Amino acid sequence: MRIAFLGTGDFACPALRRLAQAGHLITVAISQPDRPAGRGLTVRPTAVHSLADQLGIRHLQVEDVNTLDPHDALGDAEIGVVAAFGQKIGPALLSALPRGCVNIHGSLLPRYRGAAPFQWAIINGDEVTGVTVFQLDQHWDAGPIWSQRTLRIGETETASELHDRLAALGAELIVETLTQIERGTARPRPQDSAQATRAPRLSRADSRIDWSAPAFNVARRINGLWSWPAATCLYRAPGGKTERLQLARAAVADTSTAPTADFPPGALRPQGLVQAGQGCVRLLEVKPAGGRCMPFDAFARGRSVQPPARLLPLETP
Repeated sequence: MRIAFLGTGDFACPALRRLAQAGHLITVAISQPDRPAGRGLTVRPTAVHSLADQLGIRHLQVEDVNTLDPHDALGDAEIGVVAAFGQKIGPALLSALPRGCVNIHGSLLPRYRGAAPFQWAIINGDEVTGVTVFQLDQHWDAGPIWSQRTLRIGETETASELHDRLAALGAELIVETLTQIERGTARPRPQDSAQATRAPRLSRADSRIDWSAPAFNVARRINGLWSWPAATCLYRAPGGKTERLQLARAAVADTSTAPTADFPPGALRPQGLVQAGQGCVRLLEVKPAGGRCMPFDAFARGRSVQPPARLLPLETP
């Protein structure tokens, strides 16, 4: 098929590469503009921009895709494929494509409509998630569904890891789905909006950890926020010195240990466990301010972590 590809972030790249490998003609790849990034705020190409250059695909960047002239931008594309694009596509562009646009979304719609679907799946304690290919319309993530695939979420899987697995699954699913659409062997089914849930965009304000929550909720929040915005707290040593600490991976150690006066929520217990509101959390990986991500055991050895050390929530992440 002749495809106009609209994507910006890393999630879109496996699909773009796989579509090209499958023999589809990509008439154009459209992404948001390159942005400054890193400490030096150097302008870096978007992930899709870089890959389009590698694959020799014509590439456009635009602040608002709806300002483009559809004929000039899309060429003779018959369908649009959208993944991690970050802009709403208006009716003029959708109607310019004979088969409209299909979108690759990182959840089992109608569950988790929004910008952070797999992150919220982890945070909310889901055991299963997946990928949906659906037809774009003018309602956010609400169009009819062409296909879905499921996968299980690992007990200590982070959002970054789940992102990569879903991106790979979505790449295979979009190729299968386009084959079915081209052959006329698939029919989209409407979503049940009564079952819809939201997955709002995460912000730095979400990085705050509430240690008074149950251990399961704390561990899942840590894993679901990595690598951005990253669950963040203050480590306070017994002598009172504090440092900022990002939490990258955690597991539930037990669900029954209750806080005490000596070990309130956030207190470091023996064996490196952190007391939660109910139960204890085992920190597996952390990232000190200005440092690298490391096993918590290495962090603890380097600072001789022992009770009554505390992990304190940030008031202003």
